[in-house]
Order: sequence, then structure tokens, then C-alpha cells
Amino acid sequence: MGLLAGLFYGYACSVMPGLGRADDRTLVDAMQQIDKAIENPAFFATFLGAPALVVWALVIERRSGSREAVRWIAAALVLCAIALVVTFAFNIPLNNDLEHAGDPARIADLARVRDDFETPWVAWNIVRTLAITASFGCLARALFLHARRPGR
Repeated sequence: MGLLAGLFYGYACSVMPGLGRADDRTLVDAMQQIDKAIENPAFFATFLGAPALVVWALVIERRSGSREAVRWIAAALVLCAIALVVTFAFNIPLNNDLEHAGDPARIADLARVRDDFETPWVAWNIVRTLAITASFGCLARALFLHARRPGR
């Protein structure tokens, strides 16, 4: 979860502000290339593995842990789900639209393509960054509670 929070935060704090200062062609081309590059086994293992590990932690803690820790893990799972829904409902379709716009050298209206992509993508990335970071915080709290449980 921390890796995902860092990834989304990195986009929010550096990648998108940096590209926001670039010209239309640079932003479109860079985001098309980044989208292709991020589709790799390491990313998918993290992106799909994080929620799976939260479910696993929830099951284990429910069997032998404290109710308070279970509530924090459940909250983490809900927040993670929100981030995933935002990603699948908004960020990925925007990435796909940008890819389908074609080669930036051949796009007639780069400014429109950029405007259709950049503002909503940045806004939804902030939403998912906040959700996934809060999820990470909930997991940290649950870990603290788990470690403090008598007999540990």
C-alpha cells in the first residue's frame, strides 16, 4: 500500500506539475509513453497484490486479533477499494482516450486532447492519492494495535 501511495503521490507532486509546465505535445507524448511503461509485472503485482494482502491481513486478524485492529484493516480495505474504483472508472479510461488520440505529431488539436485529459486526470489522481494514503495510514494503525496486543 505504501508503494501505491508513493506512486500516486509522485504523480501528484512532481510528474503532473512538471508536465503541466510543458507544451501540449510533450504532455501528450510523455503520458502515452508513461502509460505504456507502467504496464509491467512489478506494477501489476503491487497494484493487485496490495488489496489482496489487505484482505489476507483482515482474515488473519479477524481470527486471532483485536476488534479494533480489524476495524482499521477494514477501513484500509474500503479506502483501497475507493482508490481502485477511481483508477478503473476515471484514470484508466482517460489514459485509454489519450492513447486512442494517436501519435502526438499527427493530432490536429493537441490543446483539446490535453484539456480533455489533464484536468480530470489530475483531479482523480488526487482523490485516489488521498484514499490510498489514508488506507496506508489505517494499516499502520492496525499494525501498531496488533503489535501492542498482549502476548506479542
